[in-house]
Amino acid sequence: MEATIHAPALTVAMALAVGMVAQTLGRHLRVPSIVLLLGAGVALGPDGAGVIDTGALGAALTPLVGFAVAVILFEGGMNLELARVRRQERAVRRLLTAGALVTLAGGSLAARFLLGWTWSLAVLFGSLVIVTGPTVVTPLLRRVRVEPRLRTVLEAEGVLIDAVGAIVAVVTLELVLHPGTGVQGAAEFVRRFAVGLPAGVAVGAGLAWLLDRDGWIPEGLENVFVLAIVVAAYEAADALVAEAGLVVVTVAGLIVGNSSAPTRRELAEFKEQLTVLLIGMLFVLLAADVRLAEIGALGGAAAGVVAVLMLAVRPLAALLCTAGTSLPWRERLFVAWMAPRGIVAAAVASLFAVRLEAAGIAGGESLRALVFLVIGVTVTVYGLTAAPVAALLGVRRAADRGFVILGANGVGVALASCLRAAGAPAVLVEANAERANRALEAGLAVVFGNGLQESVLQRAQPETRAGAIAVTANEEANLLFVRRAREEFRCPRGWILVDRVAGHVTDRLLRDARVGLLSGRRRDVQVWDLWLERGRARVRAFRVEEAADGDARSSASPPEEGRDAAPAASTRHPLLPLLIRAAGGVAPYDEATSPQAGDTVWAAVDDSRTGEVAQALAERGWLEAVNEPSASAPAPPSGA
Repeated sequence: MEATIHAPALTVAMALAVGMVAQTLGRHLRVPSIVLLLGAGVALGPDGAGVIDTGALGAALTPLVGFAVAVILFEGGMNLELARVRRQERAVRRLLTAGALVTLAGGSLAARFLLGWTWSLAVLFGSLVIVTGPTVVTPLLRRVRVEPRLRTVLEAEGVLIDAVGAIVAVVTLELVLHPGTGVQGAAEFVRRFAVGLPAGVAVGAGLAWLLDRDGWIPEGLENVFVLAIVVAAYEAADALVAEAGLVVVTVAGLIVGNSSAPTRRELAEFKEQLTVLLIGMLFVLLAADVRLAEIGALGGAAAGVVAVLMLAVRPLAALLCTAGTSLPWRERLFVAWMAPRGIVAAAVASLFAVRLEAAGIAGGESLRALVFLVIGVTVTVYGLTAAPVAALLGVRRAADRGFVILGANGVGVALASCLRAAGAPAVLVEANAERANRALEAGLAVVFGNGLQESVLQRAQPETRAGAIAVTANEEANLLFVRRAREEFRCPRGWILVDRVAGHVTDRLLRDARVGLLSGRRRDVQVWDLWLERGRARVRAFRVEEAADGDARSSASPPEEGRDAAPAASTRHPLLPLLIRAAGGVAPYDEATSPQAGDTVWAAVDDSRTGEVAQALAERGWLEAVNEPSASAPAPPSGA
């Protein structure tokens, strides 16, 4: 029975399942998932329930960790936009060089004098805590919503410092294991980058070229093809020069993620999901390998080492490296308060413990325990304090920056154009490449991908928007999109367009979800979509004026079906109200809208009935606003 419980396959399967459960709970509880992963690993490891035993994996643990780290770093590189990094190149470059040296020196001195470690062991610790890591930095930044340039600096540091820090740590280990080879160690550091950089460029450029060739990689095989090549490139580079694979996969990810390959978004989504799975597994396995007694044996001085790293070393490194850059002092202070350690530090520390033990050098277990203590404390403290510190420093991005719209169809493009004409930024989310490209050509901001997927919705940043709107022909998808934006990303308001015939989304569903009915009532969605795409309908701006007798026509309404409707050649409405600008600001037109004198309403009008509509609107006090920008011929975009 004991052998069955500790079977290698069951150990990995349990780590995968526990990792996903812990991350799911972290999302629901809104706490850093790594804290739960570390706790789960310890609770189920030999010091707890004894269900997960990394000893059962034997020598297989090292390549398993290597495969996972390769995918994680490749995915991190893919999500880094080089155009944004170049704008903050000075700060990023300094953090990767001078910042790494300050951290190395500060961590080494803290371990040496507070714990009394030998210089060799202290310097190894200093090299291990150089890294921060995208696996912890990126999730924190998604929740905190800081200014774009600040996010760029922290994300770029997190992605790139993993490769730099890991190589510095491995070279340091070689110097410790083979003293007196200082010059050779420096040469090894250079050699790893000399091999990794061109190899990464070659792999990344080759993958991007293949992905850009229609049909060369059969449809549906792109993701697994890239995965296989990335893992193979990582292992091949490592076989040639140890740890060069870290550079290869990071650089390859940067190139593929910034290429024009049409499938790169789907690839990024696949790699992101795979990364979540692997991060959970790794943290559970590596945490299970750490003994509580080892951490306890470090004593109170270990807490002092962590405090020095957080309160002295990181602030010193960050403030020095960002001096003279474009970052304001408030953003520089936030950089100084953000350096959580992640999976690469844990993986390399576990490797070092094995290597030091094999070489007969004491202290490997203590080194690993201290690194895991740093990971646990920094992730917990930064995770809980990042939002209040960002608010205190005033570096959080405003939470009312326009709207996110699902669907770049005729209605979606018309609505985004209306918002732009009204001075409100908007971003469209569209999975159809042709529609997305047309919207881009019209100067609108577009996020390409399935809006129901979390990673795509995250790129649209619904947490920073005043509201979410869905206008596709699939009203169930519309409702789901808006509900996710509101419930998972805390988007304040939501509206959907509902078809008058289908009726799948009932009034009760709308009320329960607290979602508004775009345009004020159910519409012929597909008809309006087709008319707007083909130019059969155009968006016009109308201003609600005072009546001839001087009384304001408050609560004026557009013509609809019934005795007051404009004459119609068909039963379809000739008008589709989309947007209103009132004293309280800009908002989608919905069932609760009550236009007042002085308000401006943007609405799509059936071209074949323009005269009839204009006459009916004039009778209600709505006159075409000649001074308003035309949404059909958009002005230059105001950005999203």
